Amino acid sequence: MNDGPSKPAMREALVAAAFELFLERGFEQTTVDDIVSLAGVGRRSFFRYFPAKEDVVFPDHERSLAEMTEFLASGTGEEDPVKHACDAARLVLRMYAEQPSFSVQRYRLTRKVPGLRAYELSVVWRYEHTLAAYLRGRFADRPDGPLRADVIAAAVVSAHNHALRTWLRSGGESDWVAEVDAAMAFVTETWSDRPAEPAGPEGGAPDDDVVVLVASRRAPLWRMVQGIESALDDPRRI
Repeated sequence: MNDGPSKPAMREALVAAAFELFLERGFEQTTVDDIVSLAGVGRRSFFRYFPAKEDVVFPDHERSLAEMTEFLASGTGEEDPVKHACDAARLVLRMYAEQPSFSVQRYRLTRKVPGLRAYELSVVWRYEHTLAAYLRGRFADRPDGPLRADVIAAAVVSAHNHALRTWLRSGGESDWVAEVDAAMAFVTETWSDRPAEPAGPEGGAPDDDVVVLVASRRAPLWRMVQGIESALDDPRRI
């Protein structure tokens, strides 16, 4: 027996209703009651998914932060910590790129509402804090470890945000992959102690190699990419 819409469907309906009203009336003029009325659910349903009205503007950051944390913890300890932190930041930009129209709408909305900009800064701080905690662990044996970790974490976040804003200001039309690649390359070239990995056939698998990856549908995209990169680094797996 079907008791109603699934949880993801209800959550998405609340987000869609909220943004329709925000764009029509403005954020400050829209109430939670307005949102649940348009979505056709009760107030209790809203607060089951979102602690406050501001949270409905950033519905995907908890998932993204959890994926970043899991990705950072998945390292073997042998990888370049700066590059690993940069790769973790890529996950966040990919999250925005998955829904370009929504991301651009959110960007334009947050530019107009000071309270949302402040909320967004608190979200950014959580990403930076997570990156810094990982880097402190990797630099624990260095006298300048804590300072280095905090500075690099801030650099990763700043470079990521530069790439993100460039893409958002284009209306989601520019090449976000190229933007984030350039931004993260700048960070690694500036802060990494390890030489850059050579690109092209000489630095990896030949051009005509084929890699087949078997993964669960529920596996996060970063884990699939990690599996491909691991195979390319080890010719025995190809």
